[in-house]
Amino acid sequence: MFSRGFWVIVKREIKRFLFLYKQTLIPSVISSALYIIVFGAAMGSRIGDIKGVEYIHFIVPGLVMMAVINPAYQNSSSSIMQAKFLRFIEDILITPLSGLEISLSYIIGGAVRGILNGILVLLLAYLITGLHIENWFLTLVYLSVVAWAFAGAGVIVGIYAKSWDSIMVLTNFFLMPLTFLGGVFYSIEMLPDFWRNISMVNPLYWMINGLRFATLGIADTSHELSLGISILCAIFFSTLASYMFSKGYRIKT
Repeated sequence: MFSRGFWVIVKREIKRFLFLYKQTLIPSVISSALYIIVFGAAMGSRIGDIKGVEYIHFIVPGLVMMAVINPAYQNSSSSIMQAKFLRFIEDILITPLSGLEISLSYIIGGAVRGILNGILVLLLAYLITGLHIENWFLTLVYLSVVAWAFAGAGVIVGIYAKSWDSIMVLTNFFLMPLTFLGGVFYSIEMLPDFWRNISMVNPLYWMINGLRFATLGIADTSHELSLGISILCAIFFSTLASYMFSKGYRIKT
């Protein structure tokens, strides 16, 4: 179904972040360990259980999503921005690869990085807190779908961006606030009705809620709806990314 050139780009994208593992994999593990120690261990005893789950375990799904979303987005967006900056994106565009193949190759690279980061944080949580995963299959499904969605978003931003600053704008002013407001450190049932309704408009809340159900067996709302929203985001972003590559939006001169 896919050409040899497609797999060449996929392998390059995966090897790129594996070679730079000190920058692409280790930082998320370290930051997650600090969150677990500071918020989970230090504050968990004062907060108590949430929905019958220890607080140190309750925050793990949100931390995992943070470790999945940012690396997946950064990998694909920075790869395309680098290709545009060094002007070898033209070499890729003149190959007999379709827009679908090019976009999917970058998306797969970003998704693999996001999934690996998520698994590493889950292993870290097991070592530090003794976390027990309720449903490994569903957990991997959520990791894969969310990583795919934000790798696709990274492709879109990488194509649209005119500078490296444009890539960081989305991270600093959109992804990070939406992640923290998505219930990483709290249940939305603890919020007043107004802020609870605001949180339910946040797509990242549904992704965190779904992963929390998969890992801990608890959820504030329907996990089926969480999975559906996550899949819709993945389909939408990957479709738009493929369309933009096919049309050469901002990359064909």
